[in-house]
This record gives sequence, structure tokens and C-alpha cells, in this order.
Amino acid sequence: MTEQDILVKLREVLSDSFELDPEAIHLDSHLFKDLDLDSIDAVELAIQLQEFTGRRVSAQDFKDVRTVGDVVAAIHKMLS
Repeated sequence: MTEQDILVKLREVLSDSFELDPEAIHLDSHLFKDLDLDSIDAVELAIQLQEFTGRRVSAQDFKDVRTVGDVVAAIHKMLS
């Protein structure tokens, strides 16, 4: 799965779960500042990503995640 494929799926997850405009979701979008996610949303996102990847998402994998691009890179690394 390419990073572009992951971005497309992540846009779907973010727009469906958090009612965000998919066009407003870019690699440099900050999850908390730009997309207004909070810590509870981050937990929900982790659950959605586990369903998407079929793998457990550990806190360690996502401790430095701040942007959509960070999420894409972390998922890409998990799937590699």
C-alpha cells in the first residue's frame, strides 16, 4: 500500500468519524490545531486505524504523531 493510498483511506476515516471536509485534510494538517481533534478523538482514530490496518496500534508508534503526514508515515511503516 502506497502512502497515497493510506492518505486516501485516512481522509475517509477522518471525514466519516469526525465530520471533517476531506478537501481540508492535507499531509501538513495538524491533527489538533487544524482539524480540532482532541485526546478522545485521537483514541477513536487509533481504533479506526487498527481496523484499517488489521494491526494493533501502540502508543509508542504514535507518540510523536502531530500531522496527517505523520499518521500516514506511521501507518506506512507499520505495514512495511
